[in-house]
Amino acid sequence: MTTVKDKMLPRFKAKIDYETCIKCGRCGENCTYDAIIFNRDEDMPIVKSTGNCVACQRCVTFCPVDAIAITPYPVEFAPHGTWTPYHIRGVMEQARTGAVLLSGMGNDRPFPMVFDNLVWDACQVTNPAIDSLREPVETRTYIGRKPKNLSITKNRGKFALEDLPANVGISTPLIIGHMSLGSVSYNAITAMYRAVEDVGTMMGTGEGGLHKDHYVYRDNLIGEVASGRFGVNPDYLKLGAIEIKIGQGAKPGHGGQLPGEKVTQLISDTRGIPLGTDALSPNPQHDIYSIEDLKTLIAALHEATEYQSPVGVKIAAVNNVAAIASGIVRAGADFMTIDGFRGGTGAAPRVIRDNAGIPIELAIASVDQHLRNEKIRHKVTIIAGGGLRSSSDLIKVIALGADVGNIGTSALIALGCKVCQQCPTGKCSWGIATGNPVLANRIDIDWGAQRVSNLLRGWTHDLSEVLGTMGIDAVESLVGNRDRLRYVGPNPREAEILGVKHAGERIGTGGE
Repeated sequence: MTTVKDKMLPRFKAKIDYETCIKCGRCGENCTYDAIIFNRDEDMPIVKSTGNCVACQRCVTFCPVDAIAITPYPVEFAPHGTWTPYHIRGVMEQARTGAVLLSGMGNDRPFPMVFDNLVWDACQVTNPAIDSLREPVETRTYIGRKPKNLSITKNRGKFALEDLPANVGISTPLIIGHMSLGSVSYNAITAMYRAVEDVGTMMGTGEGGLHKDHYVYRDNLIGEVASGRFGVNPDYLKLGAIEIKIGQGAKPGHGGQLPGEKVTQLISDTRGIPLGTDALSPNPQHDIYSIEDLKTLIAALHEATEYQSPVGVKIAAVNNVAAIASGIVRAGADFMTIDGFRGGTGAAPRVIRDNAGIPIELAIASVDQHLRNEKIRHKVTIIAGGGLRSSSDLIKVIALGADVGNIGTSALIALGCKVCQQCPTGKCSWGIATGNPVLANRIDIDWGAQRVSNLLRGWTHDLSEVLGTMGIDAVESLVGNRDRLRYVGPNPREAEILGVKHAGERIGTGGE
């Protein structure tokens, strides 16, 4: 039982202008956190002062007369340089519950964004730009292992490539990362699957298997083989690509976590687990304790897919990521996903989410250069995710060494997410991170698919424009082309790790 002494101070407060309010009740109907209730007896919306408001903004959006505002709660903690509200609230909540603090979305600590310290170098006179509206600029790329040499045969006047490893062509170097049915709703995931099919790119299924309704999108899906093996069966392994999940950026060294309140009958049937039970996958894959073990599993999955689908490995961005990446390539992976410490999640221990891993920018630059030094970079497709907020971040991470960018939170924001970080509760008022079918129906699948398609196409158009300003006519010529970037941040050591010249530094001169 919660006592007055246990009460957490609210973070946000809903305010209603009762002179403007028309008492329609939409605010109460749309609030899933009981921050606003509609009293039918008094025909009046009432703000509850229990600290329930999470600033999801659903009530504000659906108020027809703009009578509602969400503001920070007018109670301040005493200012202290060490004991910030972030830490005080954490201590108070764990003193109340004695449990691990779970949170959704990505790392919300104020770490510097390395992307913001980078600009790209545009063409001028001696290296002319390309008019992307009138001249072709190629954004198409491929996910899969690339051969060192091509064998071309001629048969009846036609030329064909021989012994080409399995590759998947995508129209843009931009995919949606792994999200499982259960972490997000049926409507949300269906909208995203439909969007990637429409655009001609791919999305990851997450570690929750694949619902029978979604096999129609199989060519545009990357199946995930995680430690829990939820939903993994022979048919599931025949998707566009398969990825072994070792780790993810939001929780390096930690397994998957789906709270039992989100395991509905739909999720139970898809994952093959009991109704209402927590879906907890182990931290390690218990058949992988060495690179040799990983090589065995990659070979087994190649065999299971009849060598028709590329097989990849997903790891979190950690400090020795370059050496790990080298081992993954030598183990036979066709592609590799590296997830930075700002990667999103449906549920993660906050202490891990906010303190483990390294930025994707530094990880990708390190991996790309290390693989080039070992002369094995050409063997693998590198996918980078974990904090890509805009097309400019996508362009910069490709120039740092990624072949493909990977987004998650951006796609959810396109569906209406307000990043309130309440994903583990299953109460998402926008119908995204919930297993409640009533809430899930708040997303119209056609509308959602169009929104996500627009986002993917918009970033791709931006990419074409920027490639033109750099004088580059194909995105594959941007991969690892760090000469196209310049550093404008405060830390020369950071620029050195990135392999990027400082702004104003003359070509051909050292950085000293």
